[in-house]
Amino acid sequence: MSIKPYYRSENKDFTLAQGNSLELLKNIDFKFNMIFADPPYFLSNGGISVQSGKMVSVNKGNWDKSHGFEKDNDFNRQWLFLCREHLTDDGTIWVSGTFHNIFSVAQQMTELGYKILNCITWQKSNPPPNLSCRYFTHSTEFILWARKSQKSKHYFNYKLMKEINGGTQMRDVWTLPAIAKWEKSCGKHPTQKPLPLLARIILASTKENDWILDPFAGSSTTGIAASILGRRFLGLEKETEFLEIAKARRQELNDPKTKYSYYQKISKYADSKCSDILEIREPQEYYGPDLPI
Repeated sequence: MSIKPYYRSENKDFTLAQGNSLELLKNIDFKFNMIFADPPYFLSNGGISVQSGKMVSVNKGNWDKSHGFEKDNDFNRQWLFLCREHLTDDGTIWVSGTFHNIFSVAQQMTELGYKILNCITWQKSNPPPNLSCRYFTHSTEFILWARKSQKSKHYFNYKLMKEINGGTQMRDVWTLPAIAKWEKSCGKHPTQKPLPLLARIILASTKENDWILDPFAGSSTTGIAASILGRRFLGLEKETEFLEIAKARRQELNDPKTKYSYYQKISKYADSKCSDILEIREPQEYYGPDLPI
């Protein structure tokens, strides 16, 4: 069964679909080389944090509220099951989270037959301060990387990761900043991930022209990184506000100067000169499988 695109770029490398991701996934007959998922963390609990020097609520919306241990677990199981059905045999999935949800995700992954390869610790170089002074400052998020099954093979660009890490093996602790002001040029999503983070994930586990799925796309940082790096993307998102931000962000890349400036900003977070390793090329004509739309 096909899906109806909310937006599709002219060169068809970037597609957005609107709706409940669980329902949309049931209607997609297509397999992806990589999936990145930034699901609800279930941390909208009335707490406070700091943003741009101001005290703000941690509440993101009803979609981020916990519905109790059993319902949260069941939700994670449902979407992880559907994502596994949409992975190629050598594909991998990356799932971000904090201690609020990542243990549930890991449990469901294990029970569904995934093979967890790494738990990446993203150490934020610029975390917000701890206002209560009653516990350590929260400065990390976790990203589980897993393949489809225990016995399946998976793609890992070990050589490139070593090169951009200055010639040494890349470890599972990544020190990268949270989103910068330039990443909010088209609007802001409350849980937006930084482009350098998604670029590293995509480079580590995909090849040019590979297909990437994000079932909780938000403002589509995954898709923007994919377009910059010559991959193809489908993002699923329920909220019109975030779809419009994602659409505007992708349209920004139609300007070669903007695209190249983003590439340069991504590159500076490597320990080796990325321009010596990677290059932005004009998109090549694509002859592979296309989405059923």
